[in-house]
Amino acid sequence: MPATDSAFAGSIPQLYDRFLGPLLFIPYAEEVARRVVEIKPKHVLETASGTGIVTEAIHRAAPDARIVATDLNQAMLDVAAGKLRSDRICFQVADAQHLPFADESFDLVVCQFGVMFFPDKVKANSEARRVLSDGGRYLLVIWDRLELNTASIIASDAVAALYPDDPPAFLPRTPFGYADRARIEEDLRAAGFSDIRFETVERMSLPSDPQSAAIGLVRGSPLSADILARDPNGLDRATVAASRALNGLLGPDGFDSRLSAHIVTATR
Repeated sequence: MPATDSAFAGSIPQLYDRFLGPLLFIPYAEEVARRVVEIKPKHVLETASGTGIVTEAIHRAAPDARIVATDLNQAMLDVAAGKLRSDRICFQVADAQHLPFADESFDLVVCQFGVMFFPDKVKANSEARRVLSDGGRYLLVIWDRLELNTASIIASDAVAALYPDDPPAFLPRTPFGYADRARIEEDLRAAGFSDIRFETVERMSLPSDPQSAAIGLVRGSPLSADILARDPNGLDRATVAASRALNGLLGPDGFDSRLSAHIVTATR
């Protein structure tokens, strides 16, 4: 995985939060919140917390919990901290593969759409297990196959068509490159987990439109770095191409963007 795949800097954090939140992330943050209500945790660690979309959902769902929200990118945490002000939330830069926390410090670790970006997934899973107390839960949300996520595959294909000799491949390579359930389970078992449960959950994006979706997918993610490496002036052209392709999702009921992801619960 190129280093640029985990570089969420510059204008990306704000665009990610504004445009990709409703398109991709809020529907599954709501799924996480439902599970958190059932778990009733007291000490929660979130890894790869990004701009705090899931953090906010957990904060609402677990009113008695203290939350440590971590991410590798300070710029993403800055956006989160600007939105969420609570004495129950602590934001901290941390690498999920080398967590700076004591053993058995948390009863829930949450990672929504983050594990795909970790170079050493077994190490990150092992760290999550280490900081969990006995009986604690590790709750992961991981994208299913790209072709089952309509806006993402349409935008990816539209951008790839602009560079047929060297198509940008960020979306299939990284966020949607870890969909195989057997591989996910193997990595969790290698980290020491044995009680592992999978659900594949389909959802719809929140109301959006082709232009907003294109801005989020092209400019609000490291796909922009893939494009700029091929054409320093290519973002406008790519955004227009993606937006035109995404017009096909407009129908009588609005913007029809379907989502599919695995929700995995591993118990220590």
